[in-house]
Amino acid sequence: MEGQALLVVDLQNDFCPGGALAVTDGDAVVPVVNALMPRFPLVVATQDWHPAGHASFASSHRGRKPLEVIDLDGIAQVLWPDHCVQGTAGADFHPELDRDFFRAIIRKGTNPRVDSYSAFRDNHREHATGLGSLLRELGVGHVVIVGLTTDYCAATSARDAIELGFKAEIWLPATRPVGAPPGHTERTLAEIRELGVILRDTIPT
Repeated sequence: MEGQALLVVDLQNDFCPGGALAVTDGDAVVPVVNALMPRFPLVVATQDWHPAGHASFASSHRGRKPLEVIDLDGIAQVLWPDHCVQGTAGADFHPELDRDFFRAIIRKGTNPRVDSYSAFRDNHREHATGLGSLLRELGVGHVVIVGLTTDYCAATSARDAIELGFKAEIWLPATRPVGAPPGHTERTLAEIRELGVILRDTIPT
């Protein structure tokens, strides 16, 4: 696994059952990820870390509902329930996630006007999180991505990894999708596969 890093994306309470933006079986990936982390020389985790009143929240737009899509400063923005607000329990990592393996934690979505699905940069693709520089400094050229959610933050992180010159894989059994709007997951995975992202339906032994 030399030259590789495991990127654990947004395994936070709000994306797990009972959370504000829960995905089906989101917590089921936690033991899978815990078992994977010792296999990698480097593990980096991300956290959605939104200020209250973030522009991606439906509650910030009068009359709007979650999963509606608006134009936000020139890009399409899915509106979400308030989630992963800085300092709240929902923004915490799942309590059963083993954080002892984390070499670094990247917090994203901190700009109140710009969402950030990717672990590498915001949705305007203008401001880097520092992850790309960290991986290069540590000699990493290949990232394996797990966590939540398959079709948004994991997929966008994989796309950006490829565009920034890294090899990228998503290990699908260790992810779960939002699955909305209908067909989004399938379209997104097809698009990133075309870019060169490897999608594994089973976890390599």
